[in-house]
Amino acid sequence: MTEKSYEVADLNLAEDGQQQIDWVAPWMVVVNNLAKRFAKTGTFRGKRVAICIHLEAKTAYLAITMQRLGAEVWITSSNVLSTKDAVAAALAKNGVHVFAKHGAPPDEYRRFLHAIVEHKPHAIVDDGGDLCELLHEHPEYGDVLQGICEETTTGVNRLKEMADQGILKYPALAINSAQSKFLFDNRYGTGQSTWTAITHLTNKNIAGKVVVVIGYGWVGRGVAMRAHGLGAEVIITEIDPWKALEARMDGFRVTPLMEAAKIGDFFVTTTGRKHVLHPGHIAEMKSGAFLSNAGHFDYEIDINGLREMAPESKVVRENITEYTLPDQRKIYLLADGGIINIAGGLGHPVDIMDMSFALQLASVHYVLNHPDIPPGIQNVPREIDELVVREKLVVEQIAIDG
Repeated sequence: MTEKSYEVADLNLAEDGQQQIDWVAPWMVVVNNLAKRFAKTGTFRGKRVAICIHLEAKTAYLAITMQRLGAEVWITSSNVLSTKDAVAAALAKNGVHVFAKHGAPPDEYRRFLHAIVEHKPHAIVDDGGDLCELLHEHPEYGDVLQGICEETTTGVNRLKEMADQGILKYPALAINSAQSKFLFDNRYGTGQSTWTAITHLTNKNIAGKVVVVIGYGWVGRGVAMRAHGLGAEVIITEIDPWKALEARMDGFRVTPLMEAAKIGDFFVTTTGRKHVLHPGHIAEMKSGAFLSNAGHFDYEIDINGLREMAPESKVVRENITEYTLPDQRKIYLLADGGIINIAGGLGHPVDIMDMSFALQLASVHYVLNHPDIPPGIQNVPREIDELVVREKLVVEQIAIDG
């Protein structure tokens, strides 16, 4: 076991990170209200919780909330490109066991994963499935584990693959499948924050441009909707016939990606799949095209393929790399292909993440109170899903008949 209680890039950044955490704290009203409720149960006291999510201010506040409820918390980032070093430093100052650095190489990232589960957590908050995979490689870390709460589409898909193979050893709540997660976080959260990041990084106008959204799941829907609201012409590319038809019925043009590649100004991948945007597509693009990824992992764009086809590249602006093709066309990659809204921005709006992390807080509370959940993928209980959304209605002062 590691003897360190934290490993961060620079502890001197803690003041800036604390300021970021303090800013989001009062806006996470649903999390705060549920924390007051759960404080009375004592469920978190003496429990160990491991968290692996994009490490920024809102995630940090979730960790601190669990700590205040009595849990001992270990945390790392699910994506090294989305790690905010100042926030990690602030967590260390708050006594949270944090192991995270922006841009950490793969071996260090792997070591950080080990560091947060080797103390045998009672509950895990995962985002992408890396912790779940590690637990199956090292079952000794899961001796007292009561459940995994999986945050995102990519992670839920990985869990389903394991379940289909009959190898999923632990109970896993599919947080991403809850209505209060995918309807709001994936659509409104990613939709807004993706374009906030892109416009901030590029300082480019979106109105009148051709935006190509690759994939029309909940993330793709949100990205397309917000691009349309900014005045863009939106093209959807899909492999699923139902989603393709839905996109058309929603008013968007639907074409094969190879055709869209010829006319797109901005490309956003939203599929969770590897190399959906590859050199064959890039070869068709016009000079000045911007490539970005809104999916969890940074493999949706074939970055190595882009590097091989471009003899020249240089960083022309923070989080923008210019690749010059042999015919002098220039292609711009944003945030190194990392998840654009966090790697290149501040992540989801705080009041959207308030709902998602309230769902996580309530789900971890449920897991800790139910030690006999059977192994396999479980839906978030309806009462938890409804608790979060009804609490949000109260916060927003919205009254309904039901």
